[in-house]
Amino acid sequence: MLSTTRVGVLTAITAVSLIATACSSSKPSSAGAGAGQTSPGGAVTIETHSGPMGTYLTDGQGRSLYMFASDTSSKSTCTGACLSTWPAVTGTATSSGGANASLLGTLSGTGQVTYAGHPLYTYASDTSPGQTNGQGIDNFGAKWWLLAPSGQMITSTSGGSSSSSSSSSSSGGGGGGWS
Repeated sequence: MLSTTRVGVLTAITAVSLIATACSSSKPSSAGAGAGQTSPGGAVTIETHSGPMGTYLTDGQGRSLYMFASDTSSKSTCTGACLSTWPAVTGTATSSGGANASLLGTLSGTGQVTYAGHPLYTYASDTSPGQTNGQGIDNFGAKWWLLAPSGQMITSTSGGSSSSSSSSSSSGGGGGGWS
């Protein structure tokens, strides 16, 4: 009688496991998809904010958006552990404020939002809107930069105007908070 009970329990566990596997595999997998993505499959707004780094892109919640210097316009090279630190921005993007809708795109097969061809990411250590703690970090093999509304990377790592952005607004030194 005990072995019949064990078989019944094992059958039930196997059935639940198979159902869970079937449900989780019903979503298409894609290269570059990983833990920590923002707005998977949902809507995401790309906006601009001004701070010590000048005017740069953020999402609708005010999280700073970064590009990875080793990416190309057709491929994200941030995978695995990289995506835990630098979550990919995914979903259907719209623009607001100074962001240019014509510069928005999506990487084929991944749903990762691009701006001027740059795949977009947030930074896990930016815990409040307007923080730019990821600016200029050399992490996972290349530098991470904020993007100006023009689509150019902002390579300044201190307050003031960026060296490759057309924006020259500055609200003073250091930090990464909102002004």
